[in-house]
Amino acid sequence: MNDNPILSARRLLAEALELDLAAVPVDAAIGRLEAWDSLAHLRLVQAIERTLGKELPPETIVGIERLQDIAALLPDGPTVRA
Repeated sequence: MNDNPILSARRLLAEALELDLAAVPVDAAIGRLEAWDSLAHLRLVQAIERTLGKELPPETIVGIERLQDIAALLPDGPTVRA
């Protein structure tokens, strides 16, 4: 992906949630999007892993709760929050 990390993260999340990109706001989070359920989370993790070409450790997987968390995992993404 050659986009900025937030746009790339929105695209991955939209694909996993089976939503249009326009339906994924920049403040997307698990509790804010009804479509972000456990199955969608698994699809999201698979999409991230495909993008990165590696498996994510379990602690990273459970820590993905917001769009920013996804972007932080992508190349040139923002620093992961503490």
